[in-house]
Formats: sequence, structure tokens, C-alpha cells
Amino acid sequence: MSLIFEGKRAFRFICRMVILDKIAEALSRRRDTGLFAGLFCWISIGFTIGRDDPWGTYFQALLALALLWSPVLAVTWVRERNGRFAGRNRRIWLGCFLGYLPVLLLLSGSLMQADGLLWPVVFTGGLCIAVLECVLVIESMYISRLRKVKWVRKLSLEKAVLISITGLALLLGAMAVSSVGNPLYHSDKQLLIGFEIHLFKIAARFPLFVSYSLQLLTMYLAGYFFFYINSQWFVPRILKERGILHYLLCSAALIGVFYPFWGQLLASLPLSKALGGVFSANPFVAENAFGAVLIFAISLPVLLAIQWTKQNSMITALLHEKSLAELDLLKQQLNPHFFFNTLNNLYALSLQRSEQTPESILQLSELMRYVIYKAREPFVGIQDEVKYLNDYLQLQKIRLKRSLDLQFEKEIADSTIQVAPLLLIVFVENAFKHGVESAENPAFLHITLQADRRSVRFVCKNSFEPATDAHTGIGLTNLRKRLALLYPGKHRLIAEAENGVFVASLEIDLL
Repeated sequence: MSLIFEGKRAFRFICRMVILDKIAEALSRRRDTGLFAGLFCWISIGFTIGRDDPWGTYFQALLALALLWSPVLAVTWVRERNGRFAGRNRRIWLGCFLGYLPVLLLLSGSLMQADGLLWPVVFTGGLCIAVLECVLVIESMYISRLRKVKWVRKLSLEKAVLISITGLALLLGAMAVSSVGNPLYHSDKQLLIGFEIHLFKIAARFPLFVSYSLQLLTMYLAGYFFFYINSQWFVPRILKERGILHYLLCSAALIGVFYPFWGQLLASLPLSKALGGVFSANPFVAENAFGAVLIFAISLPVLLAIQWTKQNSMITALLHEKSLAELDLLKQQLNPHFFFNTLNNLYALSLQRSEQTPESILQLSELMRYVIYKAREPFVGIQDEVKYLNDYLQLQKIRLKRSLDLQFEKEIADSTIQVAPLLLIVFVENAFKHGVESAENPAFLHITLQADRRSVRFVCKNSFEPATDAHTGIGLTNLRKRLALLYPGKHRLIAEAENGVFVASLEIDLL
């Protein structure tokens, strides 16, 4: 009984793990849906502030958002399979975000004064949904394109930080000049930088604006100095090559050497005195050193993450190049193997002085044209691959002396399907070489091809003599390697022999 009980517990645990794994996989594929669901949770959390019953308010708000804005979740869930504006998804998107959303926003806005929690939650949710959708549309349509711009791709972290601190210095300089003369911020003892910008004041006191901006930029450059040294030398060289101990010792040495000089420079700035002595007159105070240490501590994890990303990208690129090189090598091995067999066929026909020799040469030229030109592409149309198989079968029928029960059934739902070239021919070659050609009794070869947008299924059945050599040459071995490179985890190849029938089946998932 205890074994049965433990078995049931293990079974339930495995079921839970499988369910959780499926949920995690679904959420990873439905990124936008997860973002909207998280948005609903945050809106509901916002309405719990100051409430006596926070959990009751939270679930009421969440239920209202989930019910009335469920079309948004449904549209987001559906569109993530093929794309936001692909096919009919465009019409669904227009109907939801330019139809349903504005109508419900207007309705909830007109009813916000009514008592209750429902309509304020719905109105707030609609506004937040509109903002989030605009952000996602901009990200998908423009930011992804911006990443492909040459100067953006060359923009390093150091340059981005320098541009940011320059912009921040200009902004704070404009705010400081705008605060001059305002009694709310400016007194005889101290100038406070207020959150206001007056263009007329800036134009009238432009030299002061330039002076303030340069002094603020100098303050930021003090921190940028330590960041730049950490980014360019300490992390990629000392930390990577010598370890954490040398990194900490070198960082401490650098701060000890330079922080008093930077402290003296910043304390002597007129703006520092105008702001009430931001920096101490004593450049050796521990606060200055602590600021430098803080810059190292904040920038280190960021720089490590960037270094890891670069290394990971390099490894991925190297693996991709390695896969392409292996794939090219396998193609080079496959094509001579095929033509060796075909030329043997033509040689046999020429010895027989057959009238079908010219037709066979023409068939071979078509096959060579396909291999030389089409097969160099990574993917070809399914119809091109079918024509290639037909030409090969016709060439073999001309050459064979005995009768052959040959059947080739095709069910292709979409002619635009793309597959890797020269995959299916391997099964047919092996069927002829190891089954049909060596057979003493009447032989058969039955081929079935089914293809739709989801998958391609190819089955090849042929008769064979059990006493014949089972060695299949390099063709099938190379095919397995090519499939592992082209369709990793998305193919199933099965080869079985029983009662004088060899069955090879290949199924490829295209999605």
C-alpha cells in the first residue's frame, strides 16, 4: 500500500510539474498578454491605497478590469501567433483599439461621477491600456528599426553615458538660470535649482547658462572618469584576467590617487559655492571617496552584464558559423554521392546503346541545374523539391530493367511552403540502391508526401531482400546531421525494416 501511495504522490507531482512547465512556456510566448495582465494588477493595487478592505478592493478592481477589458486580452492573445498587423489581425486590432476601447473609455468617463469603484477603475484601465499599446506599437515598428541604424549600433555604453550626462548638465543649467532671481529658490546664501525653465531668462543670461552647464558637466565628468576607467580597463582586463582581489586593490589604489584632486577641483567651482557648498573645502573628506566607491559599485554589475552579453553573442555567432560550415560540408559530401550513383546509371545505359540515353542526359541536366543553383539556397519551395523527386524517379524508371510498382502520392495544402533542399531525395536514393536494384523478386516503392503550413511528413516504403547488406552509405548519416543543424528539436526521423519492407518516415515541424 505504501508503494501505491508513493506512486500516486509521484504521479501527482509529475503532473503538476508538467502543467507548470506548459504554463511557463505559454507565458513566454505571450509576452504582450502578460504585460497587460501585469498592468491590470498594478491598477488594482493603486486603488487599494487608503481603503479599509484592501484585498476586497483589489479583487473587485481586478475582476472589473478582467471582465470589461477582456476583449483586449483576447485580441492580444490571438495576435501573438502571427503578428500584430498580419492578415486579419490588423482588422481585429483596429476593431478593438480604435473601436471598443474608445467607446468604453467615453462611457466610463461619463459615469465616473457615479458612486462605486467600477467606472473609475475601468476608465483608468482604459487610459493605461492605450498608453501601453502605443508603447508596444512604437517599440515593434520603430525601435527595432532604430537598432539597425549604423550609428546606433556603433553607440557604445561609454558614449551613451557621456551624451546623457551632457544633456543632463544642459537641462540642469537651464533650470539653474531660470531659478536665479526667483525668491522661492534664490537667496543671498544659496541657490536652489527649481523645476522650471524660462526660455527668456536663458536667452537674456546665456553666458551664465553656458557657465553653469559647463560647471555641472565638470561635476559629472568627475564621476564619469572613474566609470570610464572601470569600463575600459578594470573590468575587461584586471577583473577578467587577474581576478576579484586584484580588481578591488586596483580600484582602491585609483580612488586613493585621484579623489582628492577631483574633490579640490569641484570645491573650487563657483557654482558649488553658489549652491551652498555642495563639495567640502577639504578635498580629503571621506564623502568624496565614498562617491567614487559608489560609482564603482553601481557600474560593476552593469558592465559585467554587458560583458556577458557580448561574450554570449560571440559564442552564438561562432556556433552559427560552425553550423553553416558543417552544413556546407555535408552538402558537398551529399551532392557527389548522388551524382556518383546517377553517372553509374548513365554509364549502364550507354553500354546498352539505349535510345533513352539522350532523354536520361536531359533528365540529369535538370537535376544538376537544381543541385548547382537551387540547392545553394537555404530553403526552397516544396514544389521545386517535388519536381526534383519526379525527375529523379523518371531517370530511375528509364534505367531499370525490371518492372517496378512505383507510387508517389502528394498532398500539398500550400505551394508557398519552404523546406531545406535535398532532404527527401536521400530516402529515395537509399530505396533504389539497397532495395529496388538488388531485389530478385518484383519490387515496389511507395512514396507519400503531405505538407501544410504546420508540418511536412514524408514516408518512403520499399521492398528489400533481408539477406542483402544493410549498410546504407553516407546518405542517411549525413541526413541525420543536416536535420540536427537545420531543424533542431523540430524533426522526427524513423527508419524500420520488417518482413521484407523498409519504411523510412520524416516529419518536420515548420512552426
